Amino acid sequence: MKPPVVILCGGRGTRLRERTESVPKALVEIGGRPILWHVIQIYAAQGFGRFLLATGYMGEAVAEFAAAERWPEGVLVDCVDTGIDTPTGGRIAALADGLRGQRFCATYADGVADVDLNALLEFHDRHRALATVTVVRPDLQWGVAELDGEAVTGFVEKPRSEHWINGGFFCFEPGVFDHLDAESALEREPLERLAGDGQLRAFRHEGFWDCMDTYKDAVVLNDLWAAGRAPWRIWDAAAVDA
Repeated sequence: MKPPVVILCGGRGTRLRERTESVPKALVEIGGRPILWHVIQIYAAQGFGRFLLATGYMGEAVAEFAAAERWPEGVLVDCVDTGIDTPTGGRIAALADGLRGQRFCATYADGVADVDLNALLEFHDRHRALATVTVVRPDLQWGVAELDGEAVTGFVEKPRSEHWINGGFFCFEPGVFDHLDAESALEREPLERLAGDGQLRAFRHEGFWDCMDTYKDAVVLNDLWAAGRAPWRIWDAAAVDA
């Protein structure tokens, strides 16, 4: 049985203000469906069935959406109000009782990818550390000048970054709760401390990944969907998208 999945849905999405004044960030749409729907489908298509949505800002709207949506057979989606301004690690810490000491996955409600989640779980099983983070190399937003001394020899349009960043799609053992509290921002002290203790591993994802952080990101993702070129749509479109 696949572990439960925590999805962080509590953020305000301030850099998406054009969309998030009326809806929470998790419900901003791609192709007429909330991005949260897309994230759940990525997991459901790979055999995951239990989802805990850690809500906050406009959490009632997220709960109403989750209750009204017709999810694939075997998928159970529950919402837990984790507070308006609770940081990401604090939201996960608030779910400790509901997870009952078991392994769990976690991700953000604003990132989509064609990530192989079964390979991620296998990788997590092998290394036996408390935590795994999926790392990605995003495409840069700007073109890059190629230099030879002071001479510009050419330009590369929006190349892929040479650096790996946190792409979400985590796996955690229950011992991770020893590194979390109500005031924790997951991306700061908890992950840094896990790394310092040798308890964090990186699963490299070389495929598609994008995060809907700004209005421009929303436009790009909607354009990909409209063109039929959305790499994260790994589910049976005929059965699910109708």
